[in-house]
Amino acid sequence: MGEFLNDWGLSIPTFLPVIGAVVMMLIPKDREQLHKLIALATTVAVAVFGVLLLIQFIDNDDYGALNFVVDKGWIDIIDARYIMGVDGISLPLMLLTMLVVPLCVIYSWNHFPEPHNPKAFLILLLILETGMIGTFAAQDLILFFVFFEVVLLPMYFMIGVWGGENRRYAAIKFFLYTLFGSALMLVSFLALYFLADAGTFDMRLLPEAAAGIAKSSQVWVFGGMFLGFGVKVPMFPFHTWLPDAHTEAPTVGSVILAAVLLKLGTYGFVRVAIPILPEAAAEWAPYIGLLAVIGIIYGALGCLAQRDLKRLVAFSSVAHMGFVMLGISTLTDFGINAAVFGMVAHGLITGMLFFLAGSVKERYHTLDMSRLGGLLVQAPRMGWILGFCAMASLGLPGLAGFWGEFPAILASYNPAEVLAEETFRSYMVIAALGTVLAAGYLLWMLQKTAFGTPKEEFADDPRVHDATVAEYVAWAPLLILIVVLGVYPNLLFEATDPAVTNSLSDCLDSVRSGACFDAAAGSGG
Repeated sequence: MGEFLNDWGLSIPTFLPVIGAVVMMLIPKDREQLHKLIALATTVAVAVFGVLLLIQFIDNDDYGALNFVVDKGWIDIIDARYIMGVDGISLPLMLLTMLVVPLCVIYSWNHFPEPHNPKAFLILLLILETGMIGTFAAQDLILFFVFFEVVLLPMYFMIGVWGGENRRYAAIKFFLYTLFGSALMLVSFLALYFLADAGTFDMRLLPEAAAGIAKSSQVWVFGGMFLGFGVKVPMFPFHTWLPDAHTEAPTVGSVILAAVLLKLGTYGFVRVAIPILPEAAAEWAPYIGLLAVIGIIYGALGCLAQRDLKRLVAFSSVAHMGFVMLGISTLTDFGINAAVFGMVAHGLITGMLFFLAGSVKERYHTLDMSRLGGLLVQAPRMGWILGFCAMASLGLPGLAGFWGEFPAILASYNPAEVLAEETFRSYMVIAALGTVLAAGYLLWMLQKTAFGTPKEEFADDPRVHDATVAEYVAWAPLLILIVVLGVYPNLLFEATDPAVTNSLSDCLDSVRSGACFDAAAGSGG
């Protein structure tokens, strides 16, 4: 089994969803039950592969190195290769994807939005899964870019066809923003290829090959990646597409967007930009940290101004991803470990909040919090789950959200040696203020939706009922993981720390010592 997983363990779960989508294309549209079963079977099979990979990964006991590496020829004319592999940084995010997608299929079983077309909807969901898994596994820049872009069109159609009243505006805005960022990212990849000594897209070789690039050129190349990944995160001020996309997207689209797609941007910083261009990262780090803390405060204030439940959760993502980017900007092992944990915690918690918002919308046919209230009276179990997720999102100790925020704030106290301590300690104070604002808007949201008595228009509405079996099944794994990772965060840190140390230690050591700047200056940077 170990040899099989080493050869095929990444390729099969990456492309199995596409095979499932092709099979569904051959089946008539009116066979809805069969389409649901194929989508569920495919995503569960992918999740089973994820469990097998996890078991083998633990058995290999080498979390810092790339496991299950595949290196094959692909497009020789441009020196692009099919290189796949995972370590302790990428595997948790891949497993998160493999968990969330089948849960989305289960949740949507009886929740398909209008226009009612389960075949097309589920096909898009499967293609999305291939793009997300492939992005976390790719070790070649061109392959990474292809998978990174695969997710764009399915999400565009998911928002544009099955979204709310302003779905076309939100879909086009999402498409244009992310396409613009991707174009700049591709230009940076090409610049690396032509400027680096080795002339390769292999992400394993580029850190050493790019060391000879002049410092001024590195700063510009990193800037292109910063814009490309920053739009995807999204960082302030590139965030404006996110609230519209989340608000108009169908429930499953919002869950996928929050749980996984936003992580493609932050993962790009950790996997590509910083390891390959550490000295440029040190130049950009104060600005990344500044935009991160602006996003934390801006997102929190934006939440306090919202009256739509889904839009409030969307703005909270801007704030929470700010904590992730703050951890990354410290350029320390501790900060980047905190960032990876924050990605996973945000995916679990905010994914759950969007599931809940979708269920509230289905029952009340509105997300206007001024019309909501009394959820604990009419649907008490769902109300308590909403309260639990709100506590996790505000960073209550003992739940996963705490370990996504507190270490990032703590890492800002001691950033990399080449960074100004005073600057980052100021960021730390501002970020800490953001946690207070988070408590304010989340408790206000909970008070508006769950407490009190039901409004007269919904008091005797038979459509308002408690959670269903499908909802419990879809939500239970996320709720359990929020508790498990909150009580025992080392479960994740044990995997990420060796990978961060192994993948980033050389570049972070050079950043701390300042040696990279001397080398760059000596090369004419």
